[in-house]
Order: sequence, then structure tokens, then C-alpha cells
Amino acid sequence: MDFQQLFTSFSHTKVTVIGDVMLDTYWWGHVERISPEAPVPIVTLDTKEQRIGGAGNVALNAVSLGAQTSVISIIGDDDDGCQLTALFQKNGIDTSYILASKERITTNKTRIISRNQQMMRLDAEITRDITPELEEQLLQRVRKHIAENKPDVLVFEDYNKGVLTKRLITELIALCKQHGITTAVDPKRKNFLSFKDVDIFKPNLKEVKEGLNLLIEEVNETTLQQVHTALHQHLQHQISFITLSEHGVYYQAGAQYRLIPTHVRNIADVSGAGDTVIAVAALVYASTRNMLLAAEMANIAGGLVCEEVGTAAINKEKLLKECELLLR
Repeated sequence: MDFQQLFTSFSHTKVTVIGDVMLDTYWWGHVERISPEAPVPIVTLDTKEQRIGGAGNVALNAVSLGAQTSVISIIGDDDDGCQLTALFQKNGIDTSYILASKERITTNKTRIISRNQQMMRLDAEITRDITPELEEQLLQRVRKHIAENKPDVLVFEDYNKGVLTKRLITELIALCKQHGITTAVDPKRKNFLSFKDVDIFKPNLKEVKEGLNLLIEEVNETTLQQVHTALHQHLQHQISFITLSEHGVYYQAGAQYRLIPTHVRNIADVSGAGDTVIAVAALVYASTRNMLLAAEMANIAGGLVCEEVGTAAINKEKLLKECELLLR
């Protein structure tokens, strides 16, 4: 594989991400004493930082690898929404089809960190499903986006915050099939079995156990083939791509399957690793139609971002170097 040529080709691939976008806020500080008011540490604030999170982090990973990237979602008509939109635009992500609504607030997860350890997280969010009116508006925006931009792959990134409803999921998958657009899904439990007939279905092992109510005592190719069969009975999808934490990743497409072990890393933070994995897998598969290569590269990418504290997008140069080293 000529990885230099592959990475160069990413600039010709159009990736669209739809789902629950978020603003990740980090407050970095240091602890020197316990509060006299309650048995909690006093964190003296040093710096603040805001990053793209949730489905937006999938888009950030795709654009970091050079893909033409758009994000479609509903945010609040608020300051956090403006800040998140500005971050998207700063990073070269198309926000033309994002809908700002006074009925919602922009999800903001604030993490308070000292000595590279998370002390507390504060979540501002609405998790109920969007209204039928917003559902219709979002559907129209996706239709317009597909007609105007003709994406190669559409990634559904579900964080159970209410943007991806069952109707939207069903109609958008059918729309993508109609236009020959590859579909990839990073599911959560609420809509787990709603993503019927997608191309790539990427849960983690915990989500599979919960979604199918399975008891898996040992992780091996035999049990994972059984998981794929159970998933396929419900979804009729093309490819199962299951992340297995320290055990690596597993994919199966028809009779083709592979359990790919993880590479040894110095793990600092697993936040956002799943976003990186689905972004890399979807982009590589859309560019090459080679799921083995997509799984191997996504496995490497997921490990690399775990070496960073907080939500971080994959570094293109680091990934290229690791692929050339490990996948020769």
C-alpha cells in the first residue's frame, strides 16, 4: 500500500457527519487544599479551552485527514452554539446546513482537570427528541446538502441527545441508498436497532451486549462471529465493525472477518477515541472499499488519540507514519 498516495487521495473524498454535536469546555487548574466549606478540593483555575465534541469530533477527525467535511445537526440559538459554529469554521468544516433553534440548547460538557485528572464534569444539555417540525426542517437540509454536494459517505453519530430520531434515521438511510452514498453508524442504545440496511455498523462491545442483551464471557473470533450474525438478523447491514477496548477491533463483511489486536500505547485518556475510529474507518472505506485496511488504520488511529488528554482529533502526519511502520 502506498500510504502517501492514499492520504493524498483523502482530499477528494466528501464526508458528511450528522448527529449530536457538542461543545467540550476544559478548565485546567491545580489543587493545593481542601475547601473549608465541604470535603471537596479547591481547583485554582489556570486556563480555559473549548473544543469540538460529540458528532463534531467525528467531522474534526475527517477534516484533519484532509477530507472535504460537512456537519449537519441542530444546536441552540445561544452563545455556545455560536462558539461551536466558529470552531467548526475555523477548522474548515462546512456548517451551511446546521440548524440553530430556540427550542434547544447547545450541549456543553465542562470538564475540570487538575494534574491531567478529571475532577468533575458539568453537562448542559437537552436529551429529548427534536420536535416533528425540527425533524422535517433537518430532513430538508440533508436533502438539499446531498443534492448540492453529493457526499461519498454519511456518518450517523448518535449520542442519545435527540437529534437522530427513528424517522430521520430510516429516511436518511433510504435517501443515501438512492444516491449511492456509503453509510456508517456509531450507535448508542436508544436507537441501536433502528439503523437497518446501513453499510458500516460500529458499536463497541459494551453497546453490543446492551443492545442485543447478550452475555459474552470470552472475546474471540467465534463469539464475535456470533455477534455479527445476531446483529445482521436485526439490521441486514453490510459490515459489522466492533471496537473491543484493549482487545483491538473486529470486523466482518459476509464471510470475511478479522480480529485485529490493539497496539501497545501509553493511554492518557480514552475520550473521543470512538469518534476517531468511525471517522477513519468511514473515510478509508469510502476511499478504497477495503474494509480490512479501514479497520487496521482505524485501530491505529484510535490508539494514537488515547495518548492525548481530552478530546483530540487524529494527527495526519502521526497516523501516516504509524501506518507505514505497522502495516507494511
